[in-house]
Amino acid sequence: MTDREPYDVVALGESMVTFLPSRPGRLADVPSFARAIGGAESNVACALAAAGHRARWVSRVGADGFGDHLLAAVASYGVDVSAVARDPARPTGVYFRTAGDRGTDAHEVAYYRAGSAASAMTPGNVDLAAVRAGRILHLSGITAALSGGCLEVVRELTGRPRGPLVSFDVNHRPGLWRDTDGAAVLRDLARRADLVFVGADEAWGLPDPRAVRAALPEPEALVVKQGPAGATAFLGTDATFVPAPAVDVVAAVGAGDAFAAGFLSATLRALPARDRLRHGHLWAAAALTVPGDLAAPPARDHADRLCALDDATWGRLRLAPGWTGDVRQPGEEEVPTP
Repeated sequence: MTDREPYDVVALGESMVTFLPSRPGRLADVPSFARAIGGAESNVACALAAAGHRARWVSRVGADGFGDHLLAAVASYGVDVSAVARDPARPTGVYFRTAGDRGTDAHEVAYYRAGSAASAMTPGNVDLAAVRAGRILHLSGITAALSGGCLEVVRELTGRPRGPLVSFDVNHRPGLWRDTDGAAVLRDLARRADLVFVGADEAWGLPDPRAVRAALPEPEALVVKQGPAGATAFLGTDATFVPAPAVDVVAAVGAGDAFAAGFLSATLRALPARDRLRHGHLWAAAALTVPGDLAAPPARDHADRLCALDDATWGRLRLAPGWTGDVRQPGEEEVPTP
């Protein structure tokens, strides 16, 4: 890539080393863990790079072994990590989680991110030119919650005038906003973005997608994720709803980031709203059918073929583990290939 050739997507935010349990059970009872990586923005960058897009991740990590691992792991997906700074005074964040669904009371996550290198990001120590060197800049509300300096970075990047299209995933994590009205901060940031992703369960108590759109009229595009039911996209004033396919879930982690990556991939290709949502659902299904936060997205021709299905056939899809590696989608034999 030449200096004049922009990245498709640049993502800024904290990534951490993740420890996945060797078996189900309480953290107190799990005997061992496998090492992986996790971070909303780096997840998006990795998925897009794996699908052939030019992606960059910008952050700060510690000058430690975990920082070495993060850089190598993210780069292994094809992501450019040259703008990630090393902090000799602060550690790389890590976290442990149980094998249960995040939606259950039994699920446990133990974060060790306070004082991390990424939480020390400020407009003065982040290469803002490197961050803005893409067609799309992807941010999330998690970064804004890490510290006052991180919030300043996100506000700087969502301010106008600016260069790339700004994508913002609300990603409201109440536990990160203990001393601040996080919902209000995130709503303000969302109004400053060009493309916003928000879950119906984090949409400020608003009753339906149209109410969310009325509260966020500024973004050119708004996507309201409605869980297993599907998602609604507003491109301008036009609303499009696409139901999510049935999925045999292995682990309910990483789906939101994968959905955003799929939608952004289709946006870069200027596909219509229906296909952007369908790609989002398919990439989310890829994440839901593997144990960790990251999954290889479906091959483009495979995903395009599924996105071209008529509504009735799309509604009958059921995606099981391994589906992204199949030439023919399980269950698809009962319908003609378009």
